[in-house]
Amino acid sequence: MKKMIAEDTDIKVEKIAQSRISQVDFDNIKFGKEFSDHMFVMDYIDGEWQDMRIMPFQNLTLNPAVSVIHYGQSIFEGMKAYRNESDDVYLFRPEMNIKRFNVSAERLCMPQVPENVFEEALVKLLDMDREWIPQSDSASLYIRPFMFATDEYIGVRPSESYRFMIFTCPVGSYYSGAVKVKVERHYTRSTPGGTGFAKAAGNYAGALYPAQQAKAKGYDQLIWTDAIEHKYIEESGTMNIVFKSGNKILSPKPSETILAGITRDSVMQLAKDWGYDVEERRISLDELREMLEKGELDEAFGAGTAATIAPIKTIGFEDQDFDLSSYDKWEFAPRAFKELEALKRGNGEDVHQWNMKF
Repeated sequence: MKKMIAEDTDIKVEKIAQSRISQVDFDNIKFGKEFSDHMFVMDYIDGEWQDMRIMPFQNLTLNPAVSVIHYGQSIFEGMKAYRNESDDVYLFRPEMNIKRFNVSAERLCMPQVPENVFEEALVKLLDMDREWIPQSDSASLYIRPFMFATDEYIGVRPSESYRFMIFTCPVGSYYSGAVKVKVERHYTRSTPGGTGFAKAAGNYAGALYPAQQAKAKGYDQLIWTDAIEHKYIEESGTMNIVFKSGNKILSPKPSETILAGITRDSVMQLAKDWGYDVEERRISLDELREMLEKGELDEAFGAGTAATIAPIKTIGFEDQDFDLSSYDKWEFAPRAFKELEALKRGNGEDVHQWNMKF
């Protein structure tokens, strides 16, 4: 376990006059509906980051010509803070999110955020809103760092100014239970040479219509396939996807079209630690269907920060749905979920030094 310590950076602080925390029912938290008292803001102007401040959570005022609205330069990350029974607070692998954020920034022609500034902003913001971090085993504090273009200019070019922000919100479970997914072979989430590996806002906007079509047919999410042939599995909606067949744990390898998920990476490392045969490679729809038809697919689940481990109960092809066995009969996914939840709260043996305490 590593210690996260704030440096003495010039971050101005304006505290909220009256906290809203008493208005929140922490026993019934809906995902992404309640927001903590404060947010971090800084601006990129004239080639440098400046005016770092923590201020009360509030609405933004934007010029109608602001570049992000018209040309879509916007990226984000998703992180979580956890509290345990001893009132200790942890972040899970935050350095990975920070690095991935800057990878996304480079792809979208945006300035990178210095890692030490990013880390200190996190520490100070979380320290100010520490009481907003739920203590329940089924809840956490979701952290949303994001950046968007702020030039007031109508013209297609990279913006010259940007705003970086972080806000937080207490959350419960993203999915209430096992999900039903549909294999998507017409619409495309990402193409080679595109932005699929980045946390770009436009990636999610383009995925909304296909997901809506699937929901109208009774599915919760999609299994995306490759843009060239639609023969290979990529991601599942807002998550990476993982399969278990016998002693094998399989997952599509991150690439320029597949997001390098931090939860997925952690799951695959646990599988290696526990002696499973881990395969990160291209997985064809034919291979998936054959495993399902032969009853050789034991488990399938999504892995992501929001969902953590989301068991998949049904996989739908164009002509047939395949149901998996009940989650309570599974071996790997429940164990991985339990292990990750313990680690994130500082209750497990952190052999890989993933946790950061602050």
